[in-house]
Amino acid sequence: MTGTTAPVRIRSGIRFDSVSVAYGGNTVLDALDLNVEPGEVMALLGPSGSGKTTALRAVAGFVRPAAGRVFIGDRDVTDVPPHRRGIGMVVQQYALFPHMRVKDNVAFGLKARKTPKREIPGRVAEALELTGMAAYAERHPRELSGGQQQRVAIARALAIRPDVLLLDEPLSALDAQLRSGMLGELARLHRELPDVSILYVTHDQVEALTLADRIAVMDQARLWDCGTPQELYRRPRTHFTASFVGNANLLPVRVVAGGVSFAGTDLAVATDRAAPGADATLCVRPHLVGLGEGPNALRGTLSEVQWRGATHRLYVDVAGHRVKADLRELRDPPELGAEVTLHFAPEDAVLLGAGVSDA
Repeated sequence: MTGTTAPVRIRSGIRFDSVSVAYGGNTVLDALDLNVEPGEVMALLGPSGSGKTTALRAVAGFVRPAAGRVFIGDRDVTDVPPHRRGIGMVVQQYALFPHMRVKDNVAFGLKARKTPKREIPGRVAEALELTGMAAYAERHPRELSGGQQQRVAIARALAIRPDVLLLDEPLSALDAQLRSGMLGELARLHRELPDVSILYVTHDQVEALTLADRIAVMDQARLWDCGTPQELYRRPRTHFTASFVGNANLLPVRVVAGGVSFAGTDLAVATDRAAPGADATLCVRPHLVGLGEGPNALRGTLSEVQWRGATHRLYVDVAGHRVKADLRELRDPPELGAEVTLHFAPEDAVLLGAGVSDA
């Protein structure tokens, strides 16, 4: 057989089998085990240096694991070169060729893969239509906005009809308004490409919560938690997940009969996973904290009020601990220094920490 053959079409999906990556003796990805189901959007969420981009690059074939194997579908691609993996990739810098028109940028990957010439115009038109950029085919990148350039980059990745789409911080270079619009576009693309598995790297929790079917939370080269956005937000299993996915009050407590004790106040919460007498942490989301009397009342001094348009955020000092409450916009918020009472429902708290499963 002569010439370059196209990548073999395979069932989509990604599997990391104890994948580790090290640079100069420093481990930057530590024994990652993770499955991305066919057609699923999996967000890798974590701060800089958490290992999320390294994981994505291992799938792309740009880094070689020191240990473990990478699978796309049922095929071990650990030793397969990037152009044979059947992937599309979009990065934050767009990486468009400035001297090429939009249609030629989108065609670039097809030409590199030796796609028959007669097929290229149709594939380019299909990808541009899918991303809403069909009317801009003759323009150069300099004639486009940042959001439009990112759509072209996505069109180029989709033109090759990938089994897997890798998105590495694709919206981080956009301003807030463009980012919001692109989130909607990516969600629409996901609906229109139900068979493509998407691995989405981000440090932005809103992007992850908005787009992902599941979120893998990473820090310090390790996977800490994985679940649906609702699971991780409502019932986090680790301190890091609670603090990084959404906003949280993390209150030091001691487990007592019927609940926990915080700053000398007994609170009724579920403690079925806790050891009696253990020190632990209580996680309560600020939007689930109310102002005024109610169950699990916490009394303290109002130290700060922030107006956020539709809401007010109150910071209350409770026995030296800062407790946050996000409330629908108040007509007459309390004065700073006022004594106030906060409350939350027992079912809205999650227990974490010592004596509690944190894995």
